[in-house]
Amino acid sequence: MRYPEGGGLTAERRTFREGIRLQAGLRFAAGEKTVVIAKDLWVSVRSVERWRRAWREGGLEALRSAGPAHSPTVTDAQFAVLEEELGRGPVAHGFEDQRWTLARVQTVIGRRFKLSLSVATVWRLLKRHGWSWQAPARRALERDEHAVELWKKEVWPRVKGSRRHAGPGSSAKTKPASR
Repeated sequence: MRYPEGGGLTAERRTFREGIRLQAGLRFAAGEKTVVIAKDLWVSVRSVERWRRAWREGGLEALRSAGPAHSPTVTDAQFAVLEEELGRGPVAHGFEDQRWTLARVQTVIGRRFKLSLSVATVWRLLKRHGWSWQAPARRALERDEHAVELWKKEVWPRVKGSRRHAGPGSSAKTKPASR
């Protein structure tokens, strides 16, 4: 039932749940006990306690649905501004070097648009607009091909091998075939 259109509840389900909360609110006014309300409405005691607290503070209105959850989004117009900001470079935004990380882009979005997005959401936003992760255009000048080949040939086989010691009582030992 949850997340039918990619997030939250359907309008029907939200209305149904609001009705349950409003029924509980009417029963709060009648002085019924929390445990009885929870049992009759088939909900947890903790939910009824939470609703009762909200009802005490704001009456039946506090039990009404606040509507579907809304996550902040960056509009196309805002993204165009963001691209301009990214084009200015990280140093222009107070970062020490010229690397854009998702956390830095997240910070720029927060500062510029007053939106709080997760790092994963920032990645999806950038990817949706054709941005990709950065990869070096060429190998580093300092790279020593001879040292790399030597490491692959001599060190990697030792590192790659099992790190377990196959001593007495070790699970790394193979058991003899059962007869």
